[in-house]
Amino acid sequence: MDRRSFNRRVLLGGATVATSLSLASVPEAAGAASPARTAPAGGEVRHLKLYIEKLADGQLGYGFEKGKASIPGPLIELNEGDTAHIEVENTLDIPASLHVHGLDYEITSDGTKLNRSHVEPGATRTYTWRTHAPGRRADGTWRAGSAGYWHYHDHVVGTEHGTGGIRKGLYGPVVVRRKGDVLPDRTHTIVFNDMLINNKPAHSGPDFEATVGDRVEFVVITHGEYYHTFHMHGHRWADNRTGLLTGPDDPSQVVDNKIVGPADSFGFQVIAGEGVGAGAWMYHCHVQSHSDMGMVGLFLVRKKDGTIPGYDPHDHGQGASTGGTGTAHEH
Repeated sequence: MDRRSFNRRVLLGGATVATSLSLASVPEAAGAASPARTAPAGGEVRHLKLYIEKLADGQLGYGFEKGKASIPGPLIELNEGDTAHIEVENTLDIPASLHVHGLDYEITSDGTKLNRSHVEPGATRTYTWRTHAPGRRADGTWRAGSAGYWHYHDHVVGTEHGTGGIRKGLYGPVVVRRKGDVLPDRTHTIVFNDMLINNKPAHSGPDFEATVGDRVEFVVITHGEYYHTFHMHGHRWADNRTGLLTGPDDPSQVVDNKIVGPADSFGFQVIAGEGVGAGAWMYHCHVQSHSDMGMVGLFLVRKKDGTIPGYDPHDHGQGASTGGTGTAHEH
């Protein structure tokens, strides 16, 4: 899909939806009346299998099933107090690894050649990640918990810092939730990697779908050489750990644009179409030259009848796809 063909008619159609929204249409965007689902207490021991594979186009990816690696890799979702044992099988003909941000691990699970914690070609290795709840240390100071939007990536391919692996797609999202955190209906991952999004060609998305009222979570990660600004049209979030306000007195700033640099990660939830209705809502890097060069995709929010006002998929390629980055959460 060529974002350069995002024509005036579509933009005006989206504007019409936003400016002509009546009070009668607001309930449709208010979401379901049932209470939000929340995360349970942690403490579980999880055992996962992760494959490192070469994709058909020569890029690299992680996957939970052999032959099904994706870019980004699959979402790894934990609750504070959980421990994850991740058996990694390297199907490549070169060494690779798994390195995580934000979680607790011993040096043997660091995922670098520096301490020989990588995975040789054709071999397997188990990495152990631990999480913890916030609490007070013995000296009286406060220790933050593990909850947050984090990520994992290779630290070996190409250079001892994994520059080649990251450029080719060896990265993925990690979400650690605190007991009581609001759970989404669906999670999507958006990675600004140099001048590409999720390693897809310029002006080709990826796009993500929802229906008005869905609770949608986005995990945003940045890799590569450049700083970017992530902006989403029509939707906004709180600039804090969860992206949600805790109440009327929460001082967190509400934003729709955030500066991000290499290895940054954050996340947020939105109610699709809340206050603005359905439409083809753009997200993009707001560095002007970056968006002009194709760092743009669509958040396609459908009405209850499945239609998107002002949007014709024939004008924009093959329509929405998550490219293996979306995770639906069962009710």
